[in-house]
Amino acid sequence: MTRRQLLGLVTLMSVFGFDARGQDGSGNLRSDNKLLTANHNIGSKPAVDAPVKPATDDPNYVIGPQDELNVNVWHEPDISRTVPVRPDGKISLPLLNDVQATGLTPMQLSAAISEKLNKFISEPQVTVIVTGINSQRIFLVGEVLRTGAQTLLPNMTALEAISNAGGFTPFAKKTKIYILRHENGKDITIRFNYKEAVTGRRPEQDVRLMPGDKIVVP
Repeated sequence: MTRRQLLGLVTLMSVFGFDARGQDGSGNLRSDNKLLTANHNIGSKPAVDAPVKPATDDPNYVIGPQDELNVNVWHEPDISRTVPVRPDGKISLPLLNDVQATGLTPMQLSAAISEKLNKFISEPQVTVIVTGINSQRIFLVGEVLRTGAQTLLPNMTALEAISNAGGFTPFAKKTKIYILRHENGKDITIRFNYKEAVTGRRPEQDVRLMPGDKIVVP
């Protein structure tokens, strides 16, 4: 074959779409290159949501304003979300708009959301988890090492709250402590003698605290 004939053969191959780079006449990759494309994503996995950590394990915990809730509707990711409880006691969810949350336990709220979703979803399965407790707070004022707000844990007492605050300053009057409480529309004062409570002589002095209590250490 002469040089001129060889050049002519190469020209014909180009015209009819034969390409050494593995393309067909349409300019697309040949089927034998599909394996490379398919293998490009080997090892990739769908994203997995991190497990939700509850802030309390108490099934009787009553939701309050500013708490944070994780609402999970099974197989409905567009509705499931973590939401804060607004100061008016409600949460906002797609389809439902506002739902009353304060005054309910997580299980009661789950049932209420399920009932409302029945209009839109067949047999919705709803789980509510308290992920942040911001409504249940007490406050320490005066001669303690760390003044300010504390999260009120279940069955917390005055002794435990003072311990969480780091204890007293050298100037604290431990027998003159009192607790300010708003109850049934009235402000009341509860006397607390730390020395009697800590020695166990009068265990009733170790008052069980309620949300909003203020422990004043003169």
